[in-house]
Amino acid sequence: MIHAWGDSRPWNSYSRYFKSIFGERVQKVAINAGFTCPNRDGSKARGGCTFCVNEAFNPSYCDRAKSVATQISEGIEFHKHRYAKASKYLAYFQAYTNTYKPLKELKEIYSQALDNEEVLGLIIGTRPDCVDAEKLDYFAEIAQNKYVAIEYGIESCYNRTLQSVNRQDSYENAVKAVTLTAERGIHVGAHFILGLPGESKEMLIEQTSLINALPLETVKFHQLQIFKGSLMEKEYYENPEKFGFFTLDEYIDLFSEIVIRLRPDLIIERFAGEAPPRFVVAPDSWGIRNEGLINKLEKHLIANNIYQGMAYKG
Repeated sequence: MIHAWGDSRPWNSYSRYFKSIFGERVQKVAINAGFTCPNRDGSKARGGCTFCVNEAFNPSYCDRAKSVATQISEGIEFHKHRYAKASKYLAYFQAYTNTYKPLKELKEIYSQALDNEEVLGLIIGTRPDCVDAEKLDYFAEIAQNKYVAIEYGIESCYNRTLQSVNRQDSYENAVKAVTLTAERGIHVGAHFILGLPGESKEMLIEQTSLINALPLETVKFHQLQIFKGSLMEKEYYENPEKFGFFTLDEYIDLFSEIVIRLRPDLIIERFAGEAPPRFVVAPDSWGIRNEGLINKLEKHLIANNIYQGMAYKG
């Protein structure tokens, strides 16, 4: 079956989305520009979100001690060897909160990326409480000539959950930030964690309607994992009964329920997270890499005639 987005996969895929924009494979190059977060530096709190250990997702070439320009050059060389088909790149500012500096400093940081001729644009990971009209206007100006996407770590649509994980932000603030970004014609995405303490399967399914209501273009999902060195690790050892992890089959069943309810036009960038085993405390490994998970999910959806948006009611 060929779906509305033009391919046979039962969801609106990220790879198809990029090919529709650029006409070829484009690779993201992760950058650590030395940012922090307002709930780490004492502006709002200390310690950060209880689940966060950013090092678990930073590539080996990502070194905050190096300049942005150097990280991009080394990252491009890394990907040229790994992905021979990639010839163009997007600078992905991934680590921590990448708008949490005065605008003057942001301009200096992002100009280093945009000065590289092989960089087609920026993907900027940040928190909803760390953007304002002035910063968004700056990104909108860049977006007139370059690809610019802002990815917000929303994590949950439930304020009780956000409070319990020391997020120091609200869902209402996320709605405001996403809306202001979309109004300026900037590509906008969001990240959600599935399985945070206190959230049932039913809550995660119901959350889909709130995600649909946001003017998002892309969405990432990530199963809860507890990382070594996180505040959540301490919670886990002290109160393991608070945590209910999904088995692989349970996660596929959950995602099937989410996919059928997601807006058909939303691009699903990620179904699950993958971190080096040395960082992971719990749950036990599913014994499968992300590529294998995607293949297993696709087979399940096709076998059961499930596709994205089939239960979406608008």
